[in-house]
This record gives sequence, structure tokens and C-alpha cells, in this order.
Amino acid sequence: MKAATAYINTKALTHNISQLRLQAPNSKILAVVKANGYGHGLARVAQSLPDVDGFGVARIEEALTLRAGGIVKPVLLLEGFYAATDLPVLVTNNIHTVVHSVEQLEALEQAQLDSQVVVWLKIDTGMHRLGVRPEQLDEFVERLHACPNVAKPLRYMSHFGCADELNSAVTHQQVNTFLSLTEGCRGERSLAASAGILAWPDSHLEWIRPGIIMYGVSPFMETERSSAAFDMKPVMTLTSSLIAVRDVKKGEQVGYGGIWTSERDTKVGVIAIGYGDGYPRSAPNGTPVLVNGRTVPMAGRVSMDMLTVDLGPDAADKVGDEAIIWGEGLPAEVVAEHIGTIAYELVTKLTSRVAMAYL
Repeated sequence: MKAATAYINTKALTHNISQLRLQAPNSKILAVVKANGYGHGLARVAQSLPDVDGFGVARIEEALTLRAGGIVKPVLLLEGFYAATDLPVLVTNNIHTVVHSVEQLEALEQAQLDSQVVVWLKIDTGMHRLGVRPEQLDEFVERLHACPNVAKPLRYMSHFGCADELNSAVTHQQVNTFLSLTEGCRGERSLAASAGILAWPDSHLEWIRPGIIMYGVSPFMETERSSAAFDMKPVMTLTSSLIAVRDVKKGEQVGYGGIWTSERDTKVGVIAIGYGDGYPRSAPNGTPVLVNGRTVPMAGRVSMDMLTVDLGPDAADKVGDEAIIWGEGLPAEVVAEHIGTIAYELVTKLTSRVAMAYL
């Protein structure tokens, strides 16, 4: 009997990459592996993807972990460097950086470096989170071109704010703005992340940046745009085991606060996973779990180490049987919808107590 275990299917991962190449056959792939490979294991995910063209991370520590794990392909800091003292580390380890602020620009201009840094200039095309505004672009380009620490040609990128909302006009505006601003630029460009790859083909350009979809989880809320609809396979299947099967009488309450009262005589299963493993405490009654091939509803509040499900009065489930929390047979998107969150949060919040098994 095993407690919480996340099985990572590396064949599913490479399958998903092959499907993304079909979506954008003329684009290079920057596989986004930030947040510990979206909870799937940073180094192991990258080592399982020999055919991608580079990797995207959020923090310099993640980039160094990839280098320590033998990854030699380009690694891009998607938020850029945080301090001027990071620049020699980037040079030593051949790490690319986004530049999105005047502080980063000035640090590059003032640094004394042994070799040049590959820079991706981030343009704010409408999300208004990071990036240089369109009216600043010419000055940034001119100064970066004049900076001896910066490799030429520059590269350019932006990020969508509403690409998962197919009826939004914002994405059309962002695509048009980016294409207009980078017209005539010699450097390569990147605009599309997961939703952009699947729904906005005009945004594919020279590089695409798959994140959540690479792991077999759809960026869209609509059922008809599930990961399976794009022939994507879940890479993570999170499981645990039944550690108790109990008879509960009609009218009896289960768990902390008694938030679930049985409406019949039934059997309740206790599964060894809880918020100490990263499963959301906010999951309500009725959140699905897969036990022996059938979906059963959560019954009662999630505890630190356990959750409880209504197996039904005729259940034949027994102690030691496996429960699938999400993954193969129960998409993370479906679980997330019941909880009122997004699947990104589910897979990235698993704690170190969850065992990782690579298949």
C-alpha cells in the first residue's frame, strides 16, 4: 500500500511535444519547466525532452539546476535577472535573459562581462504586467544594440493576458500590436504560450512556449477544449490508497466540522492524502476521486493527511485499493473546476511529501 504518489509518464510528455509540433510545425519549442516543471520535477522533465530547442524558467536557481542536471540547450529566464550580480552567472552558464525594465537595461550597460548575454526584449502589448511599453521600444532597442554586453541580433517576446478567452478582442489586439512593433526586426520572436499555440495560430512565429499543455492539461475551461480534444495525454497521475473503509449510518456526519451528513447507510473510504500533500483544503463535498474505475464524491472536509469519499452502500472496495486523485481517467481540469481553481495550481502545489515515480 502506497501513500500519495505522483506517477510521471515521460512517454506522455514526449507525445505531447510531438502534438505541439503538429500545431506549430515551423516554430522552435521553448519548453517551460518553471515551478519544478509544473510540479512534475524540473530536471527529470527537461532530461526527458531531448528534442525541444530550449527551456524556460522563472528563477536563476531553476536555470542552474538544469545546468547541473546536464542540460546544455538554451535556458531563458522568463522574468529576467533580478540583480546586476546575476549577470556574471548568466555568462558563465550561458543562460539567456528577458529584459523588461530600465533597471535591467542599465545593469547590462554598466556591467563588465567576459562575454555577451543573449537578450529577449519583452514588449508590453496589452497585459500590463511586465515589458517595455510600445513608446519605449525604440529607445530600448537602440541602447541594447549599442551595448557591447548584449549579443546581436536581439530577440523579442510578449505574453497574452486573455488567450484562453476565445471571444476576447484583447488577443487579436496583442497579436497585431506585436507584429507591427517587430516588423522588420532581424531577431527571432515569441508570443504564443499554451493557449496561444492551440487557439491563435497567427501568434506561433519563430518560437512557441508550451507550459501547462505540455503536461497534458488544457489551458481552457470549456469541456470541448479539454486536453483530450487536442490528443494530449496527462503526464501526472496522482494516486494514493484507501487506508480504511467504514460503515456510516444515515444521518451521521463525517470529518472536521461535520460538513457532510450521510443521506443513507453507506460505506466511506479514507484515502491517505490531504492538504499536507498539497491537495486543496478548500475542495468541497462532491469533488471527484477515481476508485477502482468509478468516480466517487468527496464526503467531508479535507484533513492534513486524509480525505474521505462516499463509496456507496454496495461498495466492494477494500483497504489497499488505489485511488486516483487526478490524471489518467480523471483530468486535473475536472477536479480543479469542482474546487473552484485552475489545474495549474493543483499540479504545482504538491509538497515534498508526495513521492515521485517516473515511468
